[in-house]
Amino acid sequence: QVTCVEVVEAYVERIKEVNPLINAVVKDRFEEALQEARQVDKLLSEGPGDDCLEEKFPLLGVPITVKEAFSLHGMPNTSGLVSRRNMIATSDATVVSRLKQAGAIPLGVTNCSELCMWYESSNRVYGRTNNPYDLQRIVGGSSGGEGGCLAAACSVIGVGSDIGGSIRMPAFFNGVFGHKPTTGVVPNDGQFPNAQGVRTSYLCTGPMCRYAEDLEPVLRVMAGPGVSKLKLNEKVLLEKIKFHCMDHDGGSIFVSPVDKEILQAQKKVVEHLESDLGVRVQRVAIHKMKYSFQIWSAMMSSKDSEGQESQRFTDLLGDHGKPVWPLWELMKWLVGMSSHTLPAIALGLTEKLVNLNLSGKAKLVSMGKSLQEEMEALLGPDGVLLYPSHPTIAPKHHSPICMPFNFAYTAIFNVLGLPVTQCPLGLGSEGLPLGIQLVAAAYNDHLTLAVARYLEKAFGGWVLPGKV
Repeated sequence: QVTCVEVVEAYVERIKEVNPLINAVVKDRFEEALQEARQVDKLLSEGPGDDCLEEKFPLLGVPITVKEAFSLHGMPNTSGLVSRRNMIATSDATVVSRLKQAGAIPLGVTNCSELCMWYESSNRVYGRTNNPYDLQRIVGGSSGGEGGCLAAACSVIGVGSDIGGSIRMPAFFNGVFGHKPTTGVVPNDGQFPNAQGVRTSYLCTGPMCRYAEDLEPVLRVMAGPGVSKLKLNEKVLLEKIKFHCMDHDGGSIFVSPVDKEILQAQKKVVEHLESDLGVRVQRVAIHKMKYSFQIWSAMMSSKDSEGQESQRFTDLLGDHGKPVWPLWELMKWLVGMSSHTLPAIALGLTEKLVNLNLSGKAKLVSMGKSLQEEMEALLGPDGVLLYPSHPTIAPKHHSPICMPFNFAYTAIFNVLGLPVTQCPLGLGSEGLPLGIQLVAAAYNDHLTLAVARYLEKAFGGWVLPGKV
C-alpha cells in the first residue's frame, strides 16, 4: 500500500521530531537509508513473485535501529567511552549483518550507558537519554536508547544486548517488548565491550520491538543457523502451560521492595490467565532468589572452566591504554575533570571488593548452580514463571545511584541462562509503563513469546506516549 521510501521517510521525520527531546538516536544514516529504500522499491517493481522475496528477505524494507555498542558500518562504536570518541565501525556485527541481509534498513545507532554496565543510558560522549513518557525519567540501560526510540515510534525493531537486564529494563521502563534469548543461541560478536571468559555464557543479544508478533521473526534472523536449537515451529497450547508466579525476590536487603502498582499489574495477569484459560497459576517462593544480586556478582567475576578470569572493568575503561584508577577518577569527577560517569567510577571501585572474600564467592557460585537446577526442574518442558521486571517503575534521572542493585530482578536470569520475554502491561497511575517478565527453561523461548503475544491482546501492549 505504501512504498519503502515513504515508510523510511515517515520514520526519519518522526526521529527529527522527537529526538531533540529524548536524545535516543545519537548518529543517523538517513541518506543511506533512503538510498537503500529506493533499491527495495526498485526490487519490488521488477522482482519475482512475492513468496520468493518473502522467503529470501523476511524483513525487506523494515526500518531498524541499532544499539551504538554494536558495529554498524560507517557508524560510531564508542559505547559511551570518551577515549573511543573517534571510533568508526568498518564492518557490521554478525546480528546487524544478518538483519541487513534479511532486508532491514538501519536508520542509525542509539545511546547506551558507559561501557554498557549501568541502568541509566548516559555518558560523556552523547549525554543523557530521556524517557518518552516523562522526560525527567530514565530509559534504563544499557540498551536505553533503543527502549526510548521504540517507545517514541522512531523505529520498528531494535538490536539490544543484555548481561544483567540491558534489554529487559529499557523495554520495561519504556513499555515495549524485549526478549533475552536462551544463552548461546544468538551470536554476540561485533559489540564493544564483548564478553570474555565466563561472561560469554551470560551475555545475550536479542530483539526489542513495539509489537509482540515481531519478536519471533527478528529472533529467527538474529539466530541464523542457531535457530534450530529453539522450538519456534512448535505450536503452543496456552492452556497446557504450567504457570508459576513469584511476587518478589523474598526481601533482599540490597533491593527496593516491589511497587504496589507492579504487584497489582501482576495480580491482574494471574487473574486473567486463570479466568480466561482455565489454568491454575501456582504461587512459588524460591528462597535463593533473595540472593540474586550476590549470586550474579559472584558468577560474573568467577573464572571459566579453563581458569580464565573475566576482563576487569578498569581495564575496559582504559580501552587498550593504561587501566583507570577509580579513586583518582573519583577525585577528578568531584572537580568536573573526569571523562567518566560516576556509575562507571563506582563500578571500578566496587570491582575489587568482590574478590576480597574468595570462600564466600565460591559459596555463592555454588548457590547459583543449585538455583539453576531448581529453576530448570520447576519450569520443565512446559512451565512459565511470572516475575517482576524491576522493583520500581521508571525512576527519575540520577536516582539509580541510590539503589544501584535493583537490576538484580533481571540479572539473575542471565547467570541462569534462561530465556525471558519482557511484556508491557499498559500504563500506571503516573502514566508510566508497567510490565512483567515471562521466564521459561532453556531453549523454551517459544513459550514466553507465545504468552507475550497473548498478554498483548489482553492488556493492550505498547501505548503511544502522550496518548493518555
